[in-house]
Amino acid sequence: MSNNSELCETLNFELLSRTKKGRPKKPKFLAIDFFCGAGGTTRGLIDADGYVLAGVDKVTTCARTYLRNNGNETWDRDYPVFLDMDIFPKSEEYPQGQQHKIEESLDVIVARAREKYPDVPLCLAICAPCQPFTAMSHGMSEQRVEKRSSDRSLLMHASQFVERYQPEYVLSENVAGISKQRFGGVWQEFMDELDKIGYVVGSSLICASNFGIPQRRRRSILAGVRSDLFDEPPSKLVVPQSDPEAKAISVEAALKGLPKLGAGASDPSVPNHLSRGLNDINLRRITYAPAGGSNSYLENTPEGDLSLPCHNRVNSKFGQRCFGDSYTRMAPDEVSPTITTKCHSFTNGRFGHHDVSQKRCISMREAARLQSFKDDYIFYPENQLTSVATQIGNAVPPKLASFFMNYLLSSISDLSGSGRKKRLDPKTHHSSF
Repeated sequence: MSNNSELCETLNFELLSRTKKGRPKKPKFLAIDFFCGAGGTTRGLIDADGYVLAGVDKVTTCARTYLRNNGNETWDRDYPVFLDMDIFPKSEEYPQGQQHKIEESLDVIVARAREKYPDVPLCLAICAPCQPFTAMSHGMSEQRVEKRSSDRSLLMHASQFVERYQPEYVLSENVAGISKQRFGGVWQEFMDELDKIGYVVGSSLICASNFGIPQRRRRSILAGVRSDLFDEPPSKLVVPQSDPEAKAISVEAALKGLPKLGAGASDPSVPNHLSRGLNDINLRRITYAPAGGSNSYLENTPEGDLSLPCHNRVNSKFGQRCFGDSYTRMAPDEVSPTITTKCHSFTNGRFGHHDVSQKRCISMREAARLQSFKDDYIFYPENQLTSVATQIGNAVPPKLASFFMNYLLSSISDLSGSGRKKRLDPKTHHSSF
């Protein structure tokens, strides 16, 4: 069984120090985080007083970040098991598939947890990689196109685990575009499959800024509750599009208090507070970039036109300014744009720092704050900026995961009441009646 034993050896001191906090409390729910990445969803689930049993992701570069930041605070305060395995089933065409191995590992993990807490609900978080549901760029290799097409079936493969473990809750997050028909209707197909398995499901298109996250991040949210938990199951679950108690947070407010930096510099007093260097021409460009403005400033700088020739050709062809967010700064009094895996790059979006006295892009700590990670959440390797940016950009904002998990918990008024007819047998890990 693939596990986190080697990494946990380095965490012994941290684990022991947590056990001195007093008697740990019973978790509100148990969870397994599929496609866990660097742990944004897991962090949000732990913050919602859950106990995350395992994270599943074949991308091993995020394992250290995932484990070091996500010690559970309930039950035994242990760390989730990190299963670095491929969720696809093994076949002649795809011999590297490890779905059966994941099942073997989770059978043991779930049985132990169910035996300890037979009445604590289980949630499967299934936040598949979003790349297959974003627009394909021209020039993409045939192999990459094929991989994206294959990856669109990840949700359906994950549904096999829902059927196997019959969790009380299912939570899924993905890009807004996943619901578009051009991606094969996979979102609706996933909802239909959950309905067939026996879940009341709902979906909404939301923006993270409506949940107290300082970022304009549009996402599709799917929430499911096992239908037998309702005395009278509704036809669908209503998924909220905002948190009425959340306050809007601007970029300036979110990044307040962090030490100033120059391009390519870091401050060791704050984890991951490092920014990407700028070449001479981009350093000159950002010098003239106004906070929150478009890149039209490039046409009339004191040094003349600093626009890219290729951009000028496209602008001329279409009669309007294109790529308007590249080479620009964030607006201090607004939320940030979507934090992507390229959030460290001045050329790839509105990622220039809002403070015009700082001639640089946002640091990785600033990107993490805009994703609602706390400052003690450290991304590894700390000095590998591109890897850290990828982990942050791909993450689910913890605050978003926490809100929707609490919403799911509140969707059932009394899990121990007469409406809860179906239970899991910890010896077989399958539903029993």
